[in-house]
Amino acid sequence: MSYRKRTAALASAAALAGSAVWMAAPVARAEVVDVNYQCKTPIGDKSAVSPIDIKGVKSGNGYRITMSWQKGVSSSPVELGKGAMTPSATIALGGVDSGTLSVTGPANDAAIPANTPIKISDLSGTYTPKKSGEVTFTAGVLTIKALGTTTTCTPTNDPGPSLTLDVEAAGGGGTTGSAQGGGSGSGTGPGLPQTGPEDSAVALGTLGGTVLLAGAAGALWLTRRHQGARAGR
Repeated sequence: MSYRKRTAALASAAALAGSAVWMAAPVARAEVVDVNYQCKTPIGDKSAVSPIDIKGVKSGNGYRITMSWQKGVSSSPVELGKGAMTPSATIALGGVDSGTLSVTGPANDAAIPANTPIKISDLSGTYTPKKSGEVTFTAGVLTIKALGTTTTCTPTNDPGPSLTLDVEAAGGGGTTGSAQGGGSGSGTGPGLPQTGPEDSAVALGTLGGTVLLAGAAGALWLTRRHQGARAGR
């Protein structure tokens, strides 16, 4: 095989290697899941179905997880004034992790009329993985505190995960994850999540580019070596 053909083959192999690394980048999977909540309220049992959206955004060594309700899940026989209702919830963890993540949010920023569905604000918390791998996030128990009472809403239809993330633990070790709740601002609306795996994809894409450049450099070295040999004859 001539030097020119060897150079072309080497460059092609490097490009394919870079593409393979890029295609192997982990991708987050998210979907809006209908959750059938059965609620224990001070005035009796109630039920409602709400589509649940869970997003994950890379934040330092962890992920900022936000849970959104697209429909109200309970109501009050009396008007709830501004700031009278405070929600919180749990998210069940699966995959390489287990347990629950607590998410919290602000009190209602406007009065809620009597006998109307209570719109839950976005709830968020920070998830810090201590083991790398695939983790699922599934809607858990919703708790609503208002006017000195507590309403607890539990999923009864065994909903599937709203979010699956390929997470990477700091240091690459450990066996469990940790989580903490945190307040959230106004809702961001439904959509696909921005996630840590995007950062990983960029890193792997950069690695692929490095492989490509290394191949090109090798091809250039071989070409120059061949030209030098020809000049010395």
